[in-house]
Amino acid sequence: MIVEQIYTGCLFQASYYIESNGESAIIDPIREVDLYINKARNNNSKIKYVFETHFHADFVSGHLTLSKKTNSKIIFGPNAKPNYECITANDNDEFIVGDLSIKVLHTPGHTLESVTYLLKDSEGKDYCIFTGDTLFLGDVGRPDLAQVNAEINPELQAGMLFDSIQNKISVLDDHVIVYPAHGAGSACGKNMMKITFDTLGNQKKLNYALNGSCNRKEFIDILTKDLPPAPEYFPSNVSLNINGYSDIDEILLNNSKSIDPTDFKNIIESDEVLILDTRSPEKFSNCHIPNSIFIGIDGSFAPWAGEILKNIKIKILVVADDERQTEVFTRLSRVGFDNYVGYLSGGIKSWIENGYETQSIKNISPEDFVNIMNKIKVLDVRNKGEIYSSSLDNSIKIPLKTLENNLNKLNQNNKYYIHCAGGYRSMIAASLMKKNGFNNLVNVSKGYSGIKKCLISI
Repeated sequence: MIVEQIYTGCLFQASYYIESNGESAIIDPIREVDLYINKARNNNSKIKYVFETHFHADFVSGHLTLSKKTNSKIIFGPNAKPNYECITANDNDEFIVGDLSIKVLHTPGHTLESVTYLLKDSEGKDYCIFTGDTLFLGDVGRPDLAQVNAEINPELQAGMLFDSIQNKISVLDDHVIVYPAHGAGSACGKNMMKITFDTLGNQKKLNYALNGSCNRKEFIDILTKDLPPAPEYFPSNVSLNINGYSDIDEILLNNSKSIDPTDFKNIIESDEVLILDTRSPEKFSNCHIPNSIFIGIDGSFAPWAGEILKNIKIKILVVADDERQTEVFTRLSRVGFDNYVGYLSGGIKSWIENGYETQSIKNISPEDFVNIMNKIKVLDVRNKGEIYSSSLDNSIKIPLKTLENNLNKLNQNNKYYIHCAGGYRSMIAASLMKKNGFNNLVNVSKGYSGIKKCLISI
């Protein structure tokens, strides 16, 4: 028996490869599926099933492509109504994979079709559960992503989720391993642990949904209080996962074109496109094309692309470091942004060599910042939890997720010193503000972590 977690850090997402006696199953695959196919091929195993725990909102699943390439069957739980061929399983249905069985436990709450898959070993003993977004480690899935009609609301779904966890999951033995679909950093929950799997027994001690620390009403109140708005691209990804999408290989082949600087400039001037600069914060700060949006490939790229770009149909021109264009396009497609039209051939260097206009954003070191911080306007773009934990008294506090909708609260004539925790999100914020007419901006290098070190040493 093989049970392997395949964790995609950029998405904070876990898919699973299960194998027994020449047969395999995949749970919640990401969009590029060759890694699963190659793993099965190398083990002389046939992929028999592709199991989906629910219709994902934060990424485009690879179930359709994987099914087509391997002739495997797609499995969803009750209430799922996709617009393609699949098996819609009933509660307690079982599927055989080699010497193993996978039992469907309908666990609605996060979404109406959400299921947990219970894997039983060759002796018929409960071995592990794949909980999707129903149960995370230390947390549970948010209850507001399935607003299919006016009668369904977060409070009702939170109640369903409580019942699902109590009636289907908490009754299982403590030795059962919990394999969730996401880890810390995902927007699908509030406060997940950093570990990516655990025993159910340990979660019964640590997770408020399992340890008896709250009743049904209290659970609903906890789960629905202070829910941040869901990212705007989530409904589009749900739609793609329900209705279908093009294979990522086809998208990459047709859309990842090299564009010389002159043509790149002509496209910018003649078409409604977004320029996405994916280099490091330092490189973007030093030199970038006017009106570019910065989202660095070496940060939480895909989730921030979804948060900032919002509309998956927007045309995107990419500026990237050498040999990283395919990585950028792949990670955009993971969250449904397939409408990229190409990348700048030769990168920013070729743009400069052609004599085209560039802009920059000033940086300030934490050491210099703390010497003037009481005399300037400081913009803190960290999230609410970070700000609540510790912040500068005189700072303007607008989390990056809500910045674009709150720019009217800021004055374009003012000079703003922008910081996040480490310098990545603050550069995204600076690029957004610059694109919207704020020209007097300074990014605080190393962010709040650097600021705190300087304050401690004073």
